[in-house]
Amino acid sequence: MFSRILVAARGEIALRIIRACKELGIETVAVYSEADRTSIYTRIADEAICIGPSAGSESYLNIPSIIAAAEIADVEAIHPGYGFLSEISHFAEVCESSNISFIGPSPAAMELMGNKSRARGLVKSCDVPIVPGSEGNVGSEEEALAVAHEIGFPVMVKASSGGGGRGMRLARNDISLRNAFNLARTEAAAAFGDDSVYLEKVVVEARHVEVQILGDHYGNIISLGERDCSLQRRHQKLIEESPCPSIDDAARKAISEAAVKIAKSAGYYGAGTVEFLVDRSSNFHFIEMNCRIQVEHPVTEMVTGIDIIKEQLRIASGHKLRIKQDDVVNRGVAIECRINAEDPYDNFRPTPGKVTAYYAPGGPGVRVDSHLYSGYVVPSAYDSLVAKLIVHRNNRREAVACMKRALEEYIIEGIKTTIPLYLEIFGHSAFLSGKVDTNFIDTEFSG
Repeated sequence: MFSRILVAARGEIALRIIRACKELGIETVAVYSEADRTSIYTRIADEAICIGPSAGSESYLNIPSIIAAAEIADVEAIHPGYGFLSEISHFAEVCESSNISFIGPSPAAMELMGNKSRARGLVKSCDVPIVPGSEGNVGSEEEALAVAHEIGFPVMVKASSGGGGRGMRLARNDISLRNAFNLARTEAAAAFGDDSVYLEKVVVEARHVEVQILGDHYGNIISLGERDCSLQRRHQKLIEESPCPSIDDAARKAISEAAVKIAKSAGYYGAGTVEFLVDRSSNFHFIEMNCRIQVEHPVTEMVTGIDIIKEQLRIASGHKLRIKQDDVVNRGVAIECRINAEDPYDNFRPTPGKVTAYYAPGGPGVRVDSHLYSGYVVPSAYDSLVAKLIVHRNNRREAVACMKRALEEYIIEGIKTTIPLYLEIFGHSAFLSGKVDTNFIDTEFSG
């Protein structure tokens, strides 16, 4: 096991990683930007090093600064968390060339699965269904139109190196496709430094279901079950739960087996998530694989009892998986709400600023992953996620009741958050019956 690692992340996930390391007896070195100087994770780590100004490009995305910090701090490995450098294969390669272990998959697997159009080709060779779309990248409006006419509208233009809902545009006809094609390319270039895009047919009334996998360096790969991530706004996940309330055991088994098959074909190790769209008939189609820890990993931890961050650390240090597929038993229902510093009634406008009062909910079945405290100033330079509220109970009805109670208890003053919206959602009949799809929030709660 490693004795000392650097955490190249910020906010709640940095704190989450540090806590797992402490329980394993691993020393931690945090890095922070000027904007995060007062963040709580910098105090809980064994050491903290400033790596630059507030702008992500000059701090958390600055590979030379992070490698320099790692070398100065004499660490054995780097955990990238999620976001920033977590899915950048070049960063993993630099870590390797610097004799520092990268806590994640191999650069080759990241390169393969990180390029969405190449990943589609791999999955197709595995005989796993994919959403109909272009064979690879589309390089012009005319090529995009030809593909769209072949597979049928509506279509989604998607960044090949994308993630997190960026570089994605919906098109319902020729005119909107021309516009979507150019906007998606512009967004993709700005967000990922790669303007290549591909097309997928839109699956109507689909649910977004993903499978958490773990793999070691010895070819052992297991599924930890699925999560339903259908509650989204403009392709950004807001609420997740496990298990998915709308699929039966046969579909659940099939989708998990497909995820493991894909990961094995990619030569994958570490923690990863294989994502699918599931239609009304429980037919599933691969959409992408995320080569990192997910924001929503806690719901899987709650239903399986497996600490995914600790497993990442063990795998990266060379241990074989301690868990076999038959050992994975999912118990109860877990739900997560992403608490964002946004005003849901003003088109989700970001609301950075000072937290004047803070009280986190508790009680049986409640978990809060957050770096907030009273007096903390939420910076404007980064993503608006400030907390994750997770509940775990025996069944979905109890989990929903527990979440409503916890949301009502949660006090965050000084900034606006998405908590009031979630209270509305948890009272909506369609959500309570589990009959929602990826368009539910945009349709019912347009803001």
